[in-house]
Amino acid sequence: MKKSGAVPRHLPTSPFKPRAVAPPKHFALGDRVTHDAHGLGRVVGVEGEDAVLVDFGSRQERIVQPYTGMFVL
Repeated sequence: MKKSGAVPRHLPTSPFKPRAVAPPKHFALGDRVTHDAHGLGRVVGVEGEDAVLVDFGSRQERIVQPYTGMFVL
């Protein structure tokens, strides 16, 4: 059974290529972003590399790493 936090490994004898690691996303104050669940918004706060605060108009949401579903426009 696979653990939920397990990191997939690549065996050197495998005929398949290892998965490419996606570069971490970085957001800055004022960036216009889109989020799959929340829609369009603007970054109003950055908490280091851990989280960003985004204003989506009707509400503000704190989005944490790995920022899946959020992209800079």
